[in-house]
Amino acid sequence: MILLEVYGYCRVSGKDQCESRQTFAMNELHISPSNIFIDKQSGKNFNRPAYKTLVGKLQAGDLLYIKSIDRLGRNYEDIQVQWRMLTKGMGVDVAVIDIPLLDTRLNKDLMGTFIADLFLQILSFIAQNELVAIRQRQSEGIAAARVRGVRFGRPVKGTPDDFGELLWRWGKKQLCTAEVLKICGVSQSTFYRRRAEYFTMQGQARLSHS
Repeated sequence: MILLEVYGYCRVSGKDQCESRQTFAMNELHISPSNIFIDKQSGKNFNRPAYKTLVGKLQAGDLLYIKSIDRLGRNYEDIQVQWRMLTKGMGVDVAVIDIPLLDTRLNKDLMGTFIADLFLQILSFIAQNELVAIRQRQSEGIAAARVRGVRFGRPVKGTPDDFGELLWRWGKKQLCTAEVLKICGVSQSTFYRRRAEYFTMQGQARLSHS
């Protein structure tokens, strides 16, 4: 089988993360920049644009480098399926840079294949287990932050200081609804909710002073 092309695949979990450690390793192997494919999203599945494009280019005899098995993915079963599809189904060689044992160009006999497959299963399990641990740490961090009073989601937009006057002018039809919404910077449903809250607070204030 003649080697046709050498490719590299890199993945980080988010757009704010840097893939330079992976691309540096690819450059050290003299892989053409046009043959290095990068995804910036979770490894929970293989629905990734760059990976799909890469698979569409791969042919039998090509060589694909990845820095570590968790860069390929983090789902145990999916990693196994993709590995078999690439190596056995498509005839592509895969080499994991951090784990020289996981290089399908080596030890193509039965024992070598068995050891590589066994090692792949162990590393795939570790990759998924780490994903579970990451999610657990995130949920625990969010829960702890909420206990401290940290609020998540879009910030709540406050009402203008002259909201009472705006309501009065709106009630007198000096301002139309669209104008009030524009001044307050809220949706119609939010405006009516704030209006109800405002009158409730006004009523409570009168009772407390009566």
